[in-house]
Amino acid sequence: MNKKTVGFIFGSIVGAAAGVVAGIMLAPRSGAESRAMAADAMNDAWDSAVDTYERGANAVNDKFSTVRPVVDAKTDELRAKVDLARERMDQLRDSLSEAVTSASDQVKDAASAVVDRVNAMADATTSTEAPAEAVHVEVVDVDDAPEA
Repeated sequence: MNKKTVGFIFGSIVGAAAGVVAGIMLAPRSGAESRAMAADAMNDAWDSAVDTYERGANAVNDKFSTVRPVVDAKTDELRAKVDLARERMDQLRDSLSEAVTSASDQVKDAASAVVDRVNAMADATTSTEAPAEAVHVEVVDVDDAPEA
């Protein structure tokens, strides 16, 4: 620390001490009377803070009371919409399940009819005609086919 800083700190301490002594010597009231006035001022400040807190709490409760019914109504409305959506999903699931079952049955019936027809044709061919000697199948790639 340099001399200026030490001088400033020392001067501040001496000035504060002188102010305390002057305040005590020049005070217009006794210590008990000054303490009573300070206590009254603190009590007034405390009462004012409590009143302000209570007014704020009442204002918040009033606002909450006016908003709560709206929130409850919206919550009930949302629940009703969710329940309706669930019912529709259940109906769609049941309908889809029935459609899949029906389509599956139709496919089974069609496949069975095709098998029966192929078997009938095979029986008819083996009993009346001779089997085909050979069947030639040629696969032509569209890119290699000659243009017309």
